[in-house]
Amino acid sequence: MKWKVVARPEAKNDVLEAANWYDSQRAGLGDEFVEEVLAVFDALEVNPLLHCRRHPTKNIRWRYPERFPYRVIYEVIEEERLVVIAAVIHAARHDRVWRRRI
Repeated sequence: MKWKVVARPEAKNDVLEAANWYDSQRAGLGDEFVEEVLAVFDALEVNPLLHCRRHPTKNIRWRYPERFPYRVIYEVIEEERLVVIAAVIHAARHDRVWRRRI
């Protein structure tokens, strides 16, 4: 049975901002970025527990897209079979960016 994946508005905005930046670098690259992120979302529907916990008290995890240096940061709510995408941020950004969202 698949898990339900829901992206917070801030995470959706993260994706749009990054896609716009990639499009400014090369036409169509933003679309490729969005496809990669959506592929991560699809994979999380199948097995969100594959990646290790990254928070001491909450079930926060992250996964990297294949081609882009971004982290898809998500919370797993096991009893509801729910995955909440909290942020999609550049891998070099400080953790406080996503920690404020959880």
